[in-house]
Amino acid sequence: MSNQSVTAGVALAAVMAHCGGSPVGAVEFLVGAMASAPAAPEPYAALGELWRDRRSELKEGLEGKGSLSVVPAQAYFLFLDGDMDDAAMTLGSVTGVRPDVPWGAAPWFGDARFLGAVSAEALAEACLRTLDYDHDLDTDEMRERFAPWFHAVDVVSERSPVPESLAAMARLPRACGRHELAFALCDRADAVDRVMWTAVARAATWRVKGDLDRAAAAFEDALALDPANWSLYLDLADVRAEQGDFAAAASLVGQGLEHEPHEVTLRAAGAAYRTRLSGSSDDLRALIALAPGLANTSYRDLLIDYACAGPGLPPSLVATARSIGTN
Repeated sequence: MSNQSVTAGVALAAVMAHCGGSPVGAVEFLVGAMASAPAAPEPYAALGELWRDRRSELKEGLEGKGSLSVVPAQAYFLFLDGDMDDAAMTLGSVTGVRPDVPWGAAPWFGDARFLGAVSAEALAEACLRTLDYDHDLDTDEMRERFAPWFHAVDVVSERSPVPESLAAMARLPRACGRHELAFALCDRADAVDRVMWTAVARAATWRVKGDLDRAAAAFEDALALDPANWSLYLDLADVRAEQGDFAAAASLVGQGLEHEPHEVTLRAAGAAYRTRLSGSSDDLRALIALAPGLANTSYRDLLIDYACAGPGLPPSLVATARSIGTN
């Protein structure tokens, strides 16, 4: 029996017979059918019947299982039990692993019962989970696959406009190149209350679009709302560096260090921006010492590139700095 045959209306009894009577085996088979045609209702109908008739066996058999072969079904079981928040977050986790499958096309994910009950906080967390593995989502194919997610975000954000949650939701459409939806979520959040996270979401979206002036203005708005947040000084400093204003970048990092003097990322950025500005060998040595402590290697390499372009630096010291980026 093929997975596709389920979508032609094969009865649960036939699935169970195919799987040797194992309810967990039937779940795995039906998840395969779901992956082949996520919008088809038949696998969900069979899963619903299985959950109704063999719930205790399934709970025992699925306990501790986190593989892709069963988790999409577990999301549906949570929906059937009325646990819309965990259903959303579970589907978000599945989608993060395999965004090439349009799991959001599942009939239950667009159901009015789900959209009317899932919390903004849970849907925001689900959106973040779809981004966990840094897949490239900025393609026409991905935008089509994520259309049910965009619909859910639009419905839930209008029903329950929690600013922090809307700011988190905005990360998904931004990653997919749906910038207008990301900005709309920010506008909807601001209409309720102006919070730092919304300003950051707006700034990040402008930055992705390449409008550094508007990104900087939005980060300044975020700082006005949370002036003791060291990471915002670093965000704005990075934008100023991208604009070529290393004096402003170094000054902003210095302000951030007033709030968090031991933060290694701030210290490394400050050393890099001062090196680029003045060609200070001492600052480049400081960056060389700090660089191994930076978890984000792409950011580390960017700081090294900035610093090594500083004026009049000894070639041997530049070579030492650049060797870090190749290791």
